[in-house]
Amino acid sequence: MESKNFTKYERARILGARALQIAMNAPLLIKISAEDLEKINFDALKIAEIEFNSDVLPISIKQPLPKRKDGALKRAKTPKIKDNVKEDKEEELEKEIIEEGEIMKLANPDDEEDEVSNK
Repeated sequence: MESKNFTKYERARILGARALQIAMNAPLLIKISAEDLEKINFDALKIAEIEFNSDVLPISIKQPLPKRKDGALKRAKTPKIKDNVKEDKEEELEKEIIEEGEIMKLANPDDEEDEVSNK
């Protein structure tokens, strides 16, 4: 287990979990002299860090990261239409709408009252 492959979050999680184990009197995985333990004031986190840096921790991390794809994104090809062609298509569409469209009349309040009374 190489400590260089972990993110700072994974490293913090590993150190925290191991420090908790050490604080609850778990056996140390590496021999540390009594002098060194006194220098670090028997700090569980520092002991966990020493074990982590010496690559003796039996803790593993699964990293389900997606595979990276290299390469430029492809743009969708849209045909270029000239302005005059666009205008012609718009005019044709307007003519179709006018021919097929229904001309609506303005509603008169009198007509609405007659429809209501007939029902």
